[in-house]
Amino acid sequence: MTEKLSILATDLDGTFLGGDAAARARLYDWIAHHRSEIVLIFVSGRGQRFMRELAQSLPVRPDHCIGDVGTTVHVGEALTPHPELEPWLDAHWSADAPARIEALLANHAGLRLQPGIEGRRRSYFFDDPAIAHAAAAQVRAAGFEPLISDNLYFDVLPRGLQKGPTLLRLLDTLGLPRERTLVAGDTLNDLSMFQTGLPAVAVANREPGLDRALAELPHVHRSEQEGAAGVLDALARFHQQGE
Repeated sequence: MTEKLSILATDLDGTFLGGDAAARARLYDWIAHHRSEIVLIFVSGRGQRFMRELAQSLPVRPDHCIGDVGTTVHVGEALTPHPELEPWLDAHWSADAPARIEALLANHAGLRLQPGIEGRRRSYFFDDPAIAHAAAAQVRAAGFEPLISDNLYFDVLPRGLQKGPTLLRLLDTLGLPRERTLVAGDTLNDLSMFQTGLPAVAVANREPGLDRALAELPHVHRSEQEGAAGVLDALARFHQQGE
């Protein structure tokens, strides 16, 4: 492993994939130029299949992928499950969890099950925040973790699993230094990454709910640049500090 190392753990939509084409190109070119010094980790609400296909279309390929809001992890060049992490993830999610969650939320007409969802979770769309918050209380009482983000998404996760805890577990399992890890995001489903205490940037197009939550997390840099431009600005400065 090179002595000069930075790990970028980044959300995708609105963050690594956010901003205009020129800004994205600058970020990807910078990473490509420093590729031997960067470990790139995608941390997304998207599924592993989506990220694997995305990796084929980008000029820079992720080294590891945390998907499904932190409930799946694929690693290495082949992007396959890690033998130490799979049992840890499985321990948080019982075989009957999907059926229990769907039965629990069946009477909430304002929740619409998202199609094609993978991972150890159940995910819904919502229109009425009041319905989402009522469902969240019910989900929490049943022993699961609700996550409301972007005024649209309602995720039901295993208690103890989100992007942040899973990222820390991945870093420790692979022997990657926490202090050289920069996290980046833009919505409330990234909040658990910011709550890890790792160096962090929230890009300018962050949702208002996340911005309010960050008032209690002064270590997070609130960028004035959107999407990829905000990531590049923070990453370049962070990497220089590691020299």
